[in-house]
Amino acid sequence: MNRIRKAVFPVAGLGTRFLPATKAQPKEMLPVVDKPLIQYAVEEAVAAGITELVFVTGRNKRAIEDHFDAAQELEDELEAAGKTKLLEALQNTVPPNVHCIYIRQPAPLGLGHAVLCARPVIGREPFAVLLADDLMDVDAGQKPVLAQMVDAYHREGASLLAVQDVPREETRQYGIVSTTPYKAGLEQVQGIVEKPAPEAAPSTLGVVGRYVLGNRIFGCLEGVGKGAGGEIQLTDGIAELMKHEQVLALRYAGRRFDCGSKLGYLQATVEMGLKHPDMGAAFARYLEQRK
Repeated sequence: MNRIRKAVFPVAGLGTRFLPATKAQPKEMLPVVDKPLIQYAVEEAVAAGITELVFVTGRNKRAIEDHFDAAQELEDELEAAGKTKLLEALQNTVPPNVHCIYIRQPAPLGLGHAVLCARPVIGREPFAVLLADDLMDVDAGQKPVLAQMVDAYHREGASLLAVQDVPREETRQYGIVSTTPYKAGLEQVQGIVEKPAPEAAPSTLGVVGRYVLGNRIFGCLEGVGKGAGGEIQLTDGIAELMKHEQVLALRYAGRRFDCGSKLGYLQATVEMGLKHPDMGAAFARYLEQRK
């Protein structure tokens, strides 16, 4: 069985919910404490053994490429100033054994289309998909969410979706799956539908922004055409994939912050601030004083 070495990051979205902050910078570069959202997703991928990072970009996304590129002038300045800790953090943004690849999505045709754009780089291998809007946090000692999924893929040899229970009134915001029991922590997906109305949703089990997929998904995406919103939906491709092979849902261990919403972004900022090794304790005292 092929190991998961490649991950796709669809980062071509406009981020309109965060205007005017995202007028001149990608939403994926919005900072949570001292790291941009995209870096949290990249660190999660690297921790899962990913060595090729495939960014599917659009217009005005140059800042993402710059962020993961070397900044020799800045590194020289930090070294001369003796700021070793900052220098190491800068140099380890992407480990030396990890490579970044950038592909332009020519038009905003949906998540499925963004994944399809990565096909020339992915080839015939299985791969992961990470949506930077979803910041996934785990407790100390827990494996990162994508690592949990990669482990399950290597055990089961099946495509996987990360899922969580969502309030029924919020089903319009998710791909919703119907499942049957499979193994501990895993369920077999029987059906999937994109953003159903609460009264039409087959369950309240929502797909969140982590996927591990076999390469057959590319042929499925090519065949489904445009779906909801006039876009090529990854959900529709997965529904087609299920006609050919098993797809599993993983109830992951950890907590998701929906940083595509302002409330979720603020929640992530507070929680990651409290966990920050340098200023978490001082931030906790500040919050306590405000009560």
